[in-house]
Amino acid sequence: MKSIDSVRDSLPGFGARAIPYVPLALFAGLGAVLAYLWKWPCRFNAAWNDGTLQFTNFCYTDIYPLWWNERLNEGKVPYFDYPVEYPVGIGGIMEFFRRIIPGDPGSTQAGTTFYDLTVILMAICLVVGVLMMAALAGPARRWDALWYALAPALILTAYINWDLAANALALGALLAWSRRRQWLAGVLLGLAIATKFYPLMFLGPLFLLTLRTGRWKPFLQTLGGVVGAWLVVNLPIMVFAFEGWKRFYVFSQERPADWGSLWYFFNQKGWPLLGDPDRLDTLGVLSLGAFCLAIAVLTLTVRERPRLAQLCFLTLAAFMLTNKVWSPQYVLWLIPFAVLARPNWKPIALWMVAECWYFFAIWLYLVGLQDGKAHLGIAADTYFTAVWGRAITILIMMAFVVRDILRPEHDVIRKDGSDDASGGVFDGAPDRFRIALG
Repeated sequence: MKSIDSVRDSLPGFGARAIPYVPLALFAGLGAVLAYLWKWPCRFNAAWNDGTLQFTNFCYTDIYPLWWNERLNEGKVPYFDYPVEYPVGIGGIMEFFRRIIPGDPGSTQAGTTFYDLTVILMAICLVVGVLMMAALAGPARRWDALWYALAPALILTAYINWDLAANALALGALLAWSRRRQWLAGVLLGLAIATKFYPLMFLGPLFLLTLRTGRWKPFLQTLGGVVGAWLVVNLPIMVFAFEGWKRFYVFSQERPADWGSLWYFFNQKGWPLLGDPDRLDTLGVLSLGAFCLAIAVLTLTVRERPRLAQLCFLTLAAFMLTNKVWSPQYVLWLIPFAVLARPNWKPIALWMVAECWYFFAIWLYLVGLQDGKAHLGIAADTYFTAVWGRAITILIMMAFVVRDILRPEHDVIRKDGSDDASGGVFDGAPDRFRIALG
């Protein structure tokens, strides 16, 4: 019979197996603290209340002003009393904190407390996300998770919005899939989609690899978990507060090309066709569809099946490149999957430089748009160098991942002879469907 110590050490999260994760958790905590300190001029010097200082101090956040913009300071219940432009996962977080914040909800202190509580939750999500990313990377590549814990772009953007919550759920879903717990993977992915829309893109890679391997039962179980979890948290709001619930989807459809997107550049420069606002949604869908079709052809024709992380990165990057909104904090979505797809520090570092330049450029650009403040900001052409800088560096990383798929000997993850250790049922599975070209 096994001793208590040996049983304990064999369980995830206990004993010797947990020891390597402790420093990673500490580094993630450090990243969370640094991100909080970056907001110091706004959080402690009231720059949030000045339309210029919060930009020139580079400490803007959506969280603080939304305490008032979403009427939480008036005791309004999201969706029921006031339509919210976010999915129900974020609306639920808002409502939870609204209920527990003491004192006068209309005071500045209440808005600051709302921000602080949100930061605590996002910091926990960061630590959890880093640990799950390390588990996905495997023992040999565990320290790659430091790219997520301490990435410069993460420190700059961590607390702009609630993206770290969706990241934790999405990474948890893929970790559950890697451990062959399909129902749990589906539930977590459904909750991630109910928090931010982007994790929906991960169903594409799962479907393509399922088509190639014929492992339909695990995929359908996961899909059932996604649909079930999404409905559980959305259906009550849809039934009892439909007008408030649909606000996110209507807003997403109606909003024009926004800052950061390539479509915004085309629109501002007046390009024919690409800059036509009436064709924006059609162009966005068609361009994303073209990327996805190319990824599907690649997946189903290459000699050696791509890894799940590679396809997740490619589809998510395609979604970001073709989206009409590309906020600074969207970099948080891509960091874990870029590293899991191709943990090579040179292109990642180049991308980080581009993302950091964009972070500073967007706030200086917004200052320059204010009346009488042009001398404090930057011109549009300078700003657009940042827009294209991060797009081009992401395209470079995508090209390297495609090369690794076409020539697996360049894939550093597979140099030890492994197939797809984080791919769950796909790992080592024989091909059942492949389109041979030539």
